Amino acid sequence: MPLTDDLRRANQELWERMVTHPFPQELGDGTLPREKFRRYFLQDYAFVGPLIKLVALGVAKAPDLSSARPLAAFLQGFFAGGEEGLFQRVFQDLGVPPEEYLRVRPLPTTQAFNAYLTAVAYDGSFADILTCLLVTEGAYVDWSRRLARTGRIPSDSFYREWIDIHASEELKGFVDWVAGWLDRAALSPGQRARVEEVFTAVLRYEFAFWEMAYHGEAWG
Repeated sequence: MPLTDDLRRANQELWERMVTHPFPQELGDGTLPREKFRRYFLQDYAFVGPLIKLVALGVAKAPDLSSARPLAAFLQGFFAGGEEGLFQRVFQDLGVPPEEYLRVRPLPTTQAFNAYLTAVAYDGSFADILTCLLVTEGAYVDWSRRLARTGRIPSDSFYREWIDIHASEELKGFVDWVAGWLDRAALSPGQRARVEEVFTAVLRYEFAFWEMAYHGEAWG
């Protein structure tokens, strides 16, 4: 069985809890309260920097140019439009001024998630970095495409665009490439054990991120 199938099977219960969490479900129904989306979006903005750093260091650690190219294209896609442009439009619609989102303080879950991704970016292998992306991007492809398949299209244009970005063929193609690279990699038992550890840790953080956005969180 391919490595990525093993990873999903070993974490199936948690994966399902993440992709069927009330946050994306209500996002798809258009019933998610704006204050929850506002909290999520601000924290996601605080999360983007470490994610971009992870991808950039993945380019640097790639074993060859063909492995670096999809990561470089991912970065270009982010900065050329897509999510970066959407951030600005949503913040304007939500009435979030630049001085707030540019100085947003990560909540505890965001800070811990950011610290973990940064550690993997600097200290992890190329396979470790791709494993992070298999979860962060793959889980979003899964929940968004499930919503799309069931015809759940919220009337809120920003909710709809956030779903569409993650359900896109471009992002799915990137995730498929990540999975294919990992499935073809000749990993040692130690490297495979590390990939399994990273996959589970990132999936736990993704679920915790939904929980933080949906229920709220504060520093003690």
